[in-house]
Parts: sequence; structure tokens; C-alpha cells
Amino acid sequence: MKTLELENNEYRLIKNYNDGFNEEELREKFTDYFNGYDYIVGDIAYSKLRLKGFNKKGNKNFNSINDFSNLEKYLKENCAYGCKYFILEKIQK
Repeated sequence: MKTLELENNEYRLIKNYNDGFNEEELREKFTDYFNGYDYIVGDIAYSKLRLKGFNKKGNKNFNSINDFSNLEKYLKENCAYGCKYFILEKIQK
């Protein structure tokens, strides 16, 4: 399983649907805004990478909008049908 470091955090690639993961493009888009999230989801829309952060219920920044248990709903309602996407999980130290 691939791991990478972004903004001094380590992440594990846990899903790469339809080969949507492109590390170079991710590094260009990723900012410290995402540091507080447990998961980062990247989807490809109109040939552009979009990123969204999600959290587990125990995270102090948790709210219903970024609840990781709603990921399937997000993919279904906010992403193009069958789009390429990937999921990164932050590795807790």
C-alpha cells in the first residue's frame, strides 16, 4: 500500500478507483487546509482534481458535512457517475 508525506503528515492510499490517483497533481493542489482531516478524497471532474476532507467521529473537527461514514453518499451525489477517485487516510503517529 502506497504511503506519502504531505505538509508534514503521512498518508496511506487506501483506494484508487479507476486509477484516479496522480501524486504530482495531488501535490500541486494540496495545502495545509487539509491537515486537520483524517481522510482526503480526490475526484476527477472535467479533467481537474477536486479535493475534499473527511473525519472520523472522534476528530475534534468532526461535523456532519465531513463525516467519513457519508463518503458513499458524497460520491453518489457530488461526483460524476463512475468518475475516477482516490482516498488517502492520515496515518496517526
